[in-house]
Amino acid sequence: MTGTDAPAALTVQGRTLYAALTAALLAMLLGALDGMIVGTAMPQIVGELGGFDLLSWVVTVYLLAIAATTPVWGKLSDMYGRKNTFMISIVVFVLGSVLSGMARDMTQLIAFRLLQGLGAGGLMVGALALLGTLIPPREQGKYQGIMSAVMGLAMVSGPLAGGVITDQLGWRWCFYVNVPVGALALLLISGLRLPRTARSGARVDYPGVLLLALAVSALVLVTTWGGKEYAWTSPVLLSVAACGVLAFLVLLRVERRAAEPVLPLALFRTANFSLITLVGLLLGAVLTSAVTFLPIFGQSSQGSSATGSGLALLPMFAAMVLVGLFAGRFITATGKYKVVVLLGGCFLTAGSFLIASADRGTGSFFSGACMAALGVGMGLLTQTTVLVSLQSAPVEDLGAASGVATLARTLGGSIGVAVSGALFARAVASVPAPGGGTPTAEGAGTLDRDALEQLPSAVRESYQHAVAQGASHVFVFTGALAAVALAAAFFLREEPLRSAAAPRDDESAPGAGPAGAAADPRDSAEDTSIGTGRTGSAESEQGRRNSP
Repeated sequence: MTGTDAPAALTVQGRTLYAALTAALLAMLLGALDGMIVGTAMPQIVGELGGFDLLSWVVTVYLLAIAATTPVWGKLSDMYGRKNTFMISIVVFVLGSVLSGMARDMTQLIAFRLLQGLGAGGLMVGALALLGTLIPPREQGKYQGIMSAVMGLAMVSGPLAGGVITDQLGWRWCFYVNVPVGALALLLISGLRLPRTARSGARVDYPGVLLLALAVSALVLVTTWGGKEYAWTSPVLLSVAACGVLAFLVLLRVERRAAEPVLPLALFRTANFSLITLVGLLLGAVLTSAVTFLPIFGQSSQGSSATGSGLALLPMFAAMVLVGLFAGRFITATGKYKVVVLLGGCFLTAGSFLIASADRGTGSFFSGACMAALGVGMGLLTQTTVLVSLQSAPVEDLGAASGVATLARTLGGSIGVAVSGALFARAVASVPAPGGGTPTAEGAGTLDRDALEQLPSAVRESYQHAVAQGASHVFVFTGALAAVALAAAFFLREEPLRSAAAPRDDESAPGAGPAGAAADPRDSAEDTSIGTGRTGSAESEQGRRNSP
């Protein structure tokens, strides 16, 4: 059953739908803003708490917790219901935020950031799973522009908001500000009666959770430490990588036998799901690399101010938001999504290679046009990849599907920045940094317009040229990744989008009608077969879940 035979109706409408949508968007905003806001406050945090040698762990432990728990939250929402798990993740995140704001030393801050990251891992997944349950894929396009706008707003306003909060209220309020936003999200979602998703008798796949956390944590640590804390060939880094590979191989074996696998391998039997997951991973690498290295290029090569380099990103984010809105309406009106993914891949590839051709003398108009092209690609792909992921998964596995989609983009960003940073650092390694030594990817970002003007003319020009070369290498790399994403998109199959959503919590379960009456057969069919093409027994469903 494809869902196209059913009428295009939402499970909830009116105020209820908008309350759920607002709660989901607030959660997405919390998750997206936090890292950017806190990053701006780092100098003040170190100045008050000390522990400069532990500073990197404030960020690393947060990213580790998010990456390791993202698929776990998704699976829990499939097993125990979207509403409960979503609310728990918000509570954990807010609690971690409050405790982080109350930290008295760097060790406490790192511990509380770990707790905050555990909750943050469920924010994006919970929001996507909630919207995927309430709004069938055929109707989700209407809301893509709003979701893209929220993500664009977070990227643009995050550093600015962090600076204002830190300067006016102090760094602790970078954490406390999450409390009213989280409370509003909880208030909105607490009164909702959501579609039935909980499974009776479900058990947590503890071995799978542990192995997945080990594998993901190893990957994040390798990409975070590589070339910075440790050399890429150091015994420490190689040992961590080996542990990650081993954990992943054992995970594959364990998940084939698990009753409720935290990572359902059956999802990847669907070609569309595997392909769009690859596209999402590559998109995460391109997006994160662009946001990281475009400001460095602007400040360290073209001599822009920090504000000017931030404003230079506006064409990219504006294009991302506007095109995302158009793409969503197009998908809703036509039911076609493959052409959107293909166009997104084309613009992502073209934008990356165009930016790679820029140098220290490139004009602002050409730079803006290149960034706009990149933003068009991001706008076409950002939410469409999520939509296709949810469309390609059975309704009962929407949480796991949203977890995989979010994890793929997170890991893509981590890997992309690691490789991009290595390429960038190699390009600038031959130019001495101010005060001696060799600049790194991060160090290059400290050479703003004032610092550049203090350098001797010959050194300044040589350094700016090296930074431009480094940025060019980065965007040649991201262009190659975008080309691979485009190639993967060609193999997508245009499946009809589901136009019916899941049954409501307050509806009778199959076979349990009031006063002993038989359940409505439509409820049973919708609950077991929508988007899967099956109405089989529990035994056949169990066999499907365990198959690779």
